[in-house]
Amino acid sequence: MEARLDNVKQQWHPDPEPIKTNDTAAVAVGTAVWAVAFVALLIFRPAPENTWWIWTCLTGVGFGFVGIWLVRRPGRG
Repeated sequence: MEARLDNVKQQWHPDPEPIKTNDTAAVAVGTAVWAVAFVALLIFRPAPENTWWIWTCLTGVGFGFVGIWLVRRPGRG
């Protein structure tokens, strides 16, 4: 069965202008949240079976720094 779209008329609209954002600030805030969670878990130690939470926060901070480097490098995008 062949679909016919001849009777569907779509008017062309130009692409909207990109929104100006501060990508570095957004990634930095996320990294800071992971860092606060990491420090909180070092102060209030989780149960032994939940020590992976600490490593998850540390990984979030590490990836955050990589993300900051990626959004600040010259010539991106």
